[in-house]
Amino acid sequence: MRLLLVEDDPMIGEALCRALADAGHAADWVRDAEGAMGALATDAHDAMLLDLGLGRSDGTAVLQAVRRRELALPVIVVTARDQVESKVALLDLGADDYLIKPFDVKELLARLRAVARRGAGPASPLIRAGELSLDPASREAGFRGVACRLSSREFALLEALARRPGVILARGDLEARIYGWDQDVESNTVEVLVHGVRRKLGAEVIRTVRGAGYMVDRPR
Repeated sequence: MRLLLVEDDPMIGEALCRALADAGHAADWVRDAEGAMGALATDAHDAMLLDLGLGRSDGTAVLQAVRRRELALPVIVVTARDQVESKVALLDLGADDYLIKPFDVKELLARLRAVARRGAGPASPLIRAGELSLDPASREAGFRGVACRLSSREFALLEALARRPGVILARGDLEARIYGWDQDVESNTVEVLVHGVRRKLGAEVIRTVRGAGYMVDRPR
């Protein structure tokens, strides 16, 4: 997933970016409400991790702006405020989940998987596209009787394709789903990842559309 992290604490922001990258997510990190709204206007994200205490502004205003624009963007509030009244108010304003600092990264990743499932329709733990199945919790993939565990980057690439079966994604589109703003991307990164996935699951798991990009088949 490509995530927007809104967090003004440098130590927490850096730690979360590293943890999310290790889990195969692309994290774009901004430090204030203005940066958050600018990112939402220019880039597509799968979910937002939103701190409430943002120095000169409050994350609540970001949440309200997102919902006023009717953006179908899952928002997980990540904050030290643990009062029940605060939780209730934010959920009523449109937050999808609420996580109290300090927290275990494993719990955050599980909550991200949960909001992704809700956004995809039926709340199945698996992502299915034709003969392909993906388990985000374990990074295991199955295709035509072959099952294996993928690297975090390989899984991120295959997940981006599997969430849009039948749609051709160009190399740049895939890079945007896998890497954040500050991460270096080599020119052949996508090709290397596609080769790795095919080597593990079979050559037909990902189709190459010459001159356009890559895709996985729709269910028949």
